[in-house]
Amino acid sequence: MQGHCEREFEAVAAAFVNNFKVHGELGASVSVTVGGRKVVDLWGGLRDAKTAEPWEEDTVSIVFSCTKAATALCAQILIDRGQLELDAPVARYWPEFAQAGKEDATVIMTLNHSVGLPALREPVKAGGYYDWDYMVERLAREAPFWQPGTRNGYHMISFGWLVGELVRRVSGQSLGAFFRSEIAVPLGLDFWIGLPQGIEPRVAPVIRFIPAPDAPRSDFTTALLANPQSIQYLSLLNNGGHQTDSRAAHAAEIGGGGGISNARALARMFEPLANRGEFIDTKFVGHKIKGRETNDGKLKDSARSHGKNSTNRLISAQRIEDMRQVSVQTDRDQTLLIPTRFAQGFMLRMDNPTLPTGHSVRIGEQAFGHVGAGGSIGFADPQFALSFGYTMNRMGGGLLLNERGQALVDAAYAGLK
Repeated sequence: MQGHCEREFEAVAAAFVNNFKVHGELGASVSVTVGGRKVVDLWGGLRDAKTAEPWEEDTVSIVFSCTKAATALCAQILIDRGQLELDAPVARYWPEFAQAGKEDATVIMTLNHSVGLPALREPVKAGGYYDWDYMVERLAREAPFWQPGTRNGYHMISFGWLVGELVRRVSGQSLGAFFRSEIAVPLGLDFWIGLPQGIEPRVAPVIRFIPAPDAPRSDFTTALLANPQSIQYLSLLNNGGHQTDSRAAHAAEIGGGGGISNARALARMFEPLANRGEFIDTKFVGHKIKGRETNDGKLKDSARSHGKNSTNRLISAQRIEDMRQVSVQTDRDQTLLIPTRFAQGFMLRMDNPTLPTGHSVRIGEQAFGHVGAGGSIGFADPQFALSFGYTMNRMGGGLLLNERGQALVDAAYAGLK
């Protein structure tokens, strides 16, 4: 383990070590900020199990659905500027969307998983996930699985193209380009939706979770195995042969689950959302990989990193207050088949104590963020001015947060005492 941890948050360091000793962690990073001050920044283990290369300070990995928070934040910035309206029909910005029963679907429905397009019914072409125009055209033509706005079901991967196309239509930039220019560069994030070739050597390969033969099956898994036309099967497996660790996948702008980052960048992205939209424009103390990137993704020194600290605003406090409120909640999500609660593009606290480990995300009552497949998580808690990030390369089980991430979250809250 490397990095630093302030004394009040030593429980985070202890939980981080315990994840390696007890829970099979291979390589990981965890970061916590309070009031804009970085109180935890730890990393350790192996970046690559095959080569035994260590997880370094600048190692990054796929954060899966934590990417949805980045995509949602792009849309929220446009909403804050008055360029995108929550209650407007999607077709106002994306005319081709108004077909097959989606004519009255609104922008907020794409953000809160109620628009009814959690999957595509017909097979996705080979490499379809890497072809933005193909995916948005398919979604525009697709009939919804339910009348938009009447139910909610987690849009596991389609979320990125639905919300991302709105960002593209309104801003004139691709989702990845807008994210870089409006969020990642101003905040100094090592976070990419569409990875440049120059960053590729720093990416930690994913190790898939393999459940034990006698492990109990979730309702999601049972439905997936029983019916190849189910939302569960189509959401996960109708993917055109998507290869998570391929260069094509890394380079594609997959806003629903293809972002590449680390805990430090996740915590930093959520920092303004925990602090009324404000952030300190300075280097993250102790982090050497900062600055603006060149066209090939390589970082160079940024002049702003060497001047005085200054407070900037990413988004208004009023927009944060609105976007973090409960937008939809249900006792049985149409996709995940568990109780879920969503804000406008973000997950909220989901405490499902009667379900097995991995089917809850226990964060503060005012917190909002997103988990990623395998157990990564990033979130903001405005009540405590807290932001948090955790990433890893060995995936865990469950649909939400497994014991590794939850232990770190619990330890971070304990440190606030």
